[in-house]
Amino acid sequence: MSLRRLELIDFRTFQRACFEPEEDGTTVITGGNGTGKTSVLEAFAYLATKRSFRGAPAGAMVRSGATEAIVRAMVDGPDSPIAIEAEIRPVGSGRARVNGKTTTDRKTLAAAAPCTIFSPEDLAIVGGGPGGRRDLLDDALAFLDPQGARAADELDRVLRQRAALLRQAGGSSSPEVVTTLGVWDQRLVSAGEVLVAAREALVSALAEPVADAYRRIAGETGCALATIAYARSWDGDLSGAVLAARREDLRRGVNTVGPQRDDLVLQLEGREARTHASQGEQRCLALALRLGVHRLVCARTVLRPTLLLDDVFAGLDPSRSRALVEALPFGQAVLTLAVPLEAGMPVARAVPVEELVVP
Repeated sequence: MSLRRLELIDFRTFQRACFEPEEDGTTVITGGNGTGKTSVLEAFAYLATKRSFRGAPAGAMVRSGATEAIVRAMVDGPDSPIAIEAEIRPVGSGRARVNGKTTTDRKTLAAAAPCTIFSPEDLAIVGGGPGGRRDLLDDALAFLDPQGARAADELDRVLRQRAALLRQAGGSSSPEVVTTLGVWDQRLVSAGEVLVAAREALVSALAEPVADAYRRIAGETGCALATIAYARSWDGDLSGAVLAARREDLRRGVNTVGPQRDDLVLQLEGREARTHASQGEQRCLALALRLGVHRLVCARTVLRPTLLLDDVFAGLDPSRSRALVEALPFGQAVLTLAVPLEAGMPVARAVPVEELVVP
């Protein structure tokens, strides 16, 4: 699969823009800082996830003065072209359509606009809190495990409803509250057990691809062994842990136990990467995680996600930059660059961002 055409209307600073990358190989979008290079990648990634990889709210993606932004793409699918469109509104929820049909399903969107995104914000996957690491796993499940992806969506719904009940209870443990809470507890456990099993299987499958990608990207300095492991946030079975935490949940008005508090442990030679790795090592490890997922998706599905690499050379020395490009898997990739492209880099085409603007 590959992105054939991407159209932006009132997205970020673009009134209208159109991008047609090379089908195979790396297309480089060049331009200075603040010229909209990252916005092009953000728009395509939004189609797959319905969120900004930059962590921006919907309103920030709508051009000033416009009522909504529209992103359209045509993707060459395994059997036939796929048309996908998203409406983004500052207030309220926008809509996404795949071949004209409205959808909110995580797997449907991911399969329609498959992409693997790496950006400077990905440093937070390694050095930040566990939320970003959980998101990485759950986004991968959308490609690799339909049951796990459905469980992730269900758990999100259950946690929102359960949290609302806990807040409304105000610390009360009346028979009515306890009965209703028991229903949500059961749904939390059912979805949580499926999701955790899927995450653990995914982490096991990712271990070798991530370690290999780290060695290749880090080059001569990448002799350290990169390892990943899934860490549950409770002891024993989930049902017992949720029940044991009920009084505390009611007191605090929040969900204190469940997969929403689990973590992905990242280490280099047995040292926790979050606290002991250099920024260069963290950047290489974050990219290795993305490439590991990309490789697994290509090996296990008919999908061939487009690699989106935003400002990927920032913080990398020339040897690591070249090792990175050489480590990219075969297929379509789009890379943004704010500095001149080094001579001899194996890319298919370079496009100034100004050429994407439609008059």
